[in-house]
Amino acid sequence: MTSRSETFIRQHIEDPQGTVREVMVNLGESPLAWLHARGRLSERHYRAGEQLRQDWEKAGLGARVTMRWDASPTGGSRRGGASRAPDPSAAQLSARERFDGAIGAAGPGLADILWRVACAGEGLIAAERSLGWPSRAGKLVLTLALDRVATWYRLV
Repeated sequence: MTSRSETFIRQHIEDPQGTVREVMVNLGESPLAWLHARGRLSERHYRAGEQLRQDWEKAGLGARVTMRWDASPTGGSRRGGASRAPDPSAAQLSARERFDGAIGAAGPGLADILWRVACAGEGLIAAERSLGWPSRAGKLVLTLALDRVATWYRLV
C-alpha cells in the first residue's frame, strides 16, 4: 500500500518563458515545501509560511471532517439549560492571535494567496486562477506576503 507521502501525479506546469512541461508532483508535499525544494522560496519565507500554517492548524481554523467528541453536552439539557461547547484552550487562543496578527501583517490583497497556499495547501497556479490573477503573478505576491509574515514572526 502506498502512503500519502509516496503518492505522485503527473501535472503540467508553465515556466516563465511559457514552455509547458510535465512534472511528477508528490501529493504529500505542501506547495510551500515544493517551492522551497526547487529554490523558488528562501528558507526564511518557507519557515514563515510553515509557522503560519502551524498556527492555523493549532487554532483549529480548518474545516472539521469528524465529530467533535469534546463537545458533548454537560447535562444542561436535562435541567432545561443549553449545553455549551468547551472553551478553547490557551494554546488554541494564542495560536489564533498569532495567526490573526500574521495575516494582518501580510495586509489586504496579499493575505488571500498567502492563506490559500500556506494554509489551504492550494497550488500556486490553482490559487492564481481562483483569484483571477495572471500567470506568475502569484509567486511575486506570495513572496511579498511571506516577507511581511517573516518580519512579523521575527524570523531572520
